[in-house]
Amino acid sequence: MNWSNPDDATIARLLKEAKTIAVYGCSPKEHRTSHQIASFLISRGYRVYPVHPKAVTTLGQKAYPDLASIPEHIDIVNVFRRAEFTPEVARQAVAIGAGALWLQQGIINPESWKIATDAGLPCLMDSCIAVMHQLLVR
Repeated sequence: MNWSNPDDATIARLLKEAKTIAVYGCSPKEHRTSHQIASFLISRGYRVYPVHPKAVTTLGQKAYPDLASIPEHIDIVNVFRRAEFTPEVARQAVAIGAGALWLQQGIINPESWKIATDAGLPCLMDSCIAVMHQLLVR
């Protein structure tokens, strides 16, 4: 299956228009990349919702066990899970009407991309949201 990420203009628009980001797989451990990226997103003014099945709080925010538990519309679902677990996350993102699905750097799953894009969600894979923010948002 062929897949491709949106172009830079589309990515920049997603990042500029987004207000809420669910960080799926956000670790409460400070040394983990997911924790550091969530912290970066908070520092850039996004409302970040950590999603982790066992955490109670992360970065001083309430953590949620899944996307359906979040009480607000989510503009971007940023995923830190192994590739084989991302189709379920993609289905959850579609079910809640999220604005986009973003699989972090190193995560590629064409099935997840198809689930998201078939439902009309832009999907990025193998891309770091913090790096793209630094490159494209001024």
